[in-house]
Amino acid sequence: MTVRQPDRAPGAEPERGFVVGVFPKGVDGESELAELRDLARTAGVAPVGELVQHRNRPDPRTFVGKGKLAELKESYADTSAEVLLVDEELSPTQQQVLEDALKARVVDRTQLILDIFAQHARSAEGKLQVELAQLEYNLPRMRGMWQHLERLGGGVGTRGPGESQLESDRRLARTRVSLVKRRLRELSGQRATRRKERRRTSAPTIALAGYTNVGKSTLLNALTGADAAVNDRLFETLDPTTRALEHQGKRYLVTDTVGFIRRLPTQLVEGFAATLEETLVADLVLHVADASLPEDRLRETIDAVQSVLREIGADDVPLELVLNKVDLLDPLGRRRIVHAFPRALQISASTEEGLDALRSRIGELFSDRFEDVRLIVPYEDGSALAELYGLGAPIAERHDTPEGVRIRARLPRQEVARFARFLVAGEPDAEVWAR
Repeated sequence: MTVRQPDRAPGAEPERGFVVGVFPKGVDGESELAELRDLARTAGVAPVGELVQHRNRPDPRTFVGKGKLAELKESYADTSAEVLLVDEELSPTQQQVLEDALKARVVDRTQLILDIFAQHARSAEGKLQVELAQLEYNLPRMRGMWQHLERLGGGVGTRGPGESQLESDRRLARTRVSLVKRRLRELSGQRATRRKERRRTSAPTIALAGYTNVGKSTLLNALTGADAAVNDRLFETLDPTTRALEHQGKRYLVTDTVGFIRRLPTQLVEGFAATLEETLVADLVLHVADASLPEDRLRETIDAVQSVLREIGADDVPLELVLNKVDLLDPLGRRRIVHAFPRALQISASTEEGLDALRSRIGELFSDRFEDVRLIVPYEDGSALAELYGLGAPIAERHDTPEGVRIRARLPRQEVARFARFLVAGEPDAEVWAR
């Protein structure tokens, strides 16, 4: 584990990064490294060179093999790079060997993603989740920083009471992991309480899931009028954002979630429960994909998201594929998309094209969840009226009459029995409701 580098001053030149990857023969290394280059730019690193090696699997010690390591040392020096970025999660041994060989910082794919998450975390829970993932990643990589203080080396002159500085650091890190996990459990309980309160309104919940940077936050803003941050950066959204959507007198709750990528690190799948849980408990997942990508790349991102959904156990939640950014396609591209994904909805969140069709699809999927009812609530039962409004149930009409408050509303079907004593049988004539 290298010593932490100070953050760069605002407006300073980005770090120069050299990108390296090992892929099986026949794999296009240029396209495979495209995502790592995007991650690097998001983290504030400018890729200045790259090296690809084709072999069945990375070398267990040097990652790139001895011959390629010599070429890497020369190329790295020629580009005056400041950090080596590796498109794989390195073992502690691989990372140490590369650092010693290049005399430079080595950042693997997982560490790079964690750095981006640390930059974007806003809520207390998001920051704790980043810290937990970083601690669990770094624990097995703590080494060699305190050799001059070592007391338990295991040999003559090294035995005796006391504790090595390295072991002390590990113990402190494990203690901190326990504290962070306990705090996250407390916050998880608070989140469950808020979710229970939302569910009390019986409004269907919809989670926006998809590859990172496909426009989920833009779609949330367009559907609900929210003001979620929208930037052309990977992992812009870490903390779940929930807003209400009103359509045809019905209310839905829409939640924006963290974007997925290929090979999402295990620490993130386990640690970022806050946003991933929203996908697990949703009534519907809108899988948002970038229609402007080449078809093979589009299918790759769709498969990557579905793989993560299976990994977190959300593959049994009803899912609708939504292809965003169709405004960037020409007519031929649109026809190809329709042929390749005939059921998917084509939309543009930025121009709001297709959003009416999306709202209608949502309404159709939940049409059996609501029932049009007419009620007369006596004035002495004002608490029932408050409960009705508390449900978030859309009130289509309300008229104050001598016998009570006459209401026409769309109630969640499961709540109709709760207000059965106020139901008005049959269709009242227009004059009565107009009074």
